[in-house]
Amino acid sequence: FPLSILFPQQSGLYEYKIFGGLTDCPPKLCVDVYMDLDFRKQWDQYVKELYEKTNDGEKVIYWQVKYPFPLSNRDYVYIRECREMDVDGRKIWVVLAQSVSVPQCPEKPGIIRVKSYKQSLAIESDGKTGSKVYMYYFDNPGGMIPSWLVNWTAKSGVPAFLKDVQKACRDYSK
Repeated sequence: FPLSILFPQQSGLYEYKIFGGLTDCPPKLCVDVYMDLDFRKQWDQYVKELYEKTNDGEKVIYWQVKYPFPLSNRDYVYIRECREMDVDGRKIWVVLAQSVSVPQCPEKPGIIRVKSYKQSLAIESDGKTGSKVYMYYFDNPGGMIPSWLVNWTAKSGVPAFLKDVQKACRDYSK
């Protein structure tokens, strides 16, 4: 999985771009696993709280992420959409997510709200039994994040997450 990390000087924050393949996970299964919030609570060890609620007819997701001690947990409030597209006969699933602010999800004491979060995900068949995956990810985690955690995320956290997704795909169909 090639992982490129962009570091735009103006924000001083990292943006992640990931290209890769999940060899034994067909794209539709990959998308189903990714979109299933209840199932994610079973396989993602960093989920503290995760649920969807409807706000003025729009589905909003609340997600609290466990951070290592002594750092405060982070939480996200965001909307997301998944579309299946046909691009010159290729079936591509696109998932877009972006943070929003809604009064129904006020900030909680002791948890840092991630107010700036954006993710784009595209998944298509690799032509065999698996998927090709492209992801762009940005968030502003707020507070002081030590460089060791940033480095761990890039070198170990992201690849470990993708392995977890692959395992989740295998377990999902059971």
